[in-house]
Amino acid sequence: MSNEIAGAQTPQVQGKFLGIVVCFILGNGSLFAWNSMLTIEDYYVALFPDYHPTRVLTLVYQPFAFAITCIMAYYEAKMNTRRRNLAGFSLFFIGSFALIILDIATKGRGGLGVFVGVCIISAIFGTADANCQGALVGDLSLMCPEFIQSFLSGLAASGALTSALRLITKAAFENSKDGLRIGAILFFSVTCLFELLCLLLYKFVFPKLPIVKYYRSKAAAEGSKTVASDLAAAGLGTEQHGQAEEDPQICKRLSTKELLVENVDYAFDIYLIYVLTLSIFPGFLSEDTGSHSLGTWYALVLIAMYNVWDLIGRYLPLIPCITLTSRKGMTCAILARFLFIPAFYFTAKYGDQGYMILLTSLLGLSNGYLTVCVLVEAPRGYKGPEQNALGNVLVVCLLGGIFSGVVLDWLWLIGKGW
Repeated sequence: MSNEIAGAQTPQVQGKFLGIVVCFILGNGSLFAWNSMLTIEDYYVALFPDYHPTRVLTLVYQPFAFAITCIMAYYEAKMNTRRRNLAGFSLFFIGSFALIILDIATKGRGGLGVFVGVCIISAIFGTADANCQGALVGDLSLMCPEFIQSFLSGLAASGALTSALRLITKAAFENSKDGLRIGAILFFSVTCLFELLCLLLYKFVFPKLPIVKYYRSKAAAEGSKTVASDLAAAGLGTEQHGQAEEDPQICKRLSTKELLVENVDYAFDIYLIYVLTLSIFPGFLSEDTGSHSLGTWYALVLIAMYNVWDLIGRYLPLIPCITLTSRKGMTCAILARFLFIPAFYFTAKYGDQGYMILLTSLLGLSNGYLTVCVLVEAPRGYKGPEQNALGNVLVVCLLGGIFSGVVLDWLWLIGKGW
């Protein structure tokens, strides 16, 4: 009897480690192209000195990411999750390749026309993000918590990895002719290959893992319509799904509005995390921290420190004794982060680069830690279709916070002249 029970539990653990690794890589890929664009900000600042590229590109990216995610979250129950993710990674690959072609075709010249082209590609990245991030967070929310944690860590790792690559390429080509440009082209060549890897992993590897098939079959049995395409790709039938559709008791689920009402504090929390973070990172760190002994390396070091500590913060919830599970505790911690605003203002005005690096590290650490705490805790206790829907809703709030933060970031320019 015990052997039968152990055998029945096998699909829940078979392929789990590989699944965690793939989720980490997919998290990387969901932001790798966009972080690449942000991380070569020194090249774009040199190429478009009059257009505030670090702020404008983010401002172009976010409305597309936010608006399309809102639409997809509204129709989440009827959306084909597999097609969303494949479309997203394809757009990331195409956009990265287009940046290389644009730079080669214009021979690294600046100007308004080229900047508009870069902005269009930024909008493509926003569209890709809307497809991937909401779909993956929703999909992984109905699986084991380790998957969503690994995916969120991958999101942060993309920033750390792109920062590390940028520092390497800058050091390698700094003294060569057109060093910034060569480094940027090499950077996006790596990005193209990485996005292609993510596309292939999601299409051919992830859906065939036993643990993934187990959770998706379970979600289908609970009435989920979003996993049918993934189950078909894994070679499974949808008989359970058909049975679920015939059973109104199984199909009964909370509406998106009801889920939002029940989790309004989590939605508010994730929104506030990113309002604060994006009102400082990357625009303020890139343009408003003054001149220091690190020279042109200063902004890159700050962005790298943020990304590294953001990644570290996303692994801290794996330690049970320091995991924040209290809903009120999360809200209090998130509200306390707004003390970063006066701290950054006075440090930029009166402090030296050491204090600014410390503050930036704390900003990243708290951002990563609190993001994982919220997105792991919120879906607990719901059925698969509800977890998917709630994951999509929370990503809408996350992107809404990013968009609001990007707009508020412009307030740092008041009194400085544009």
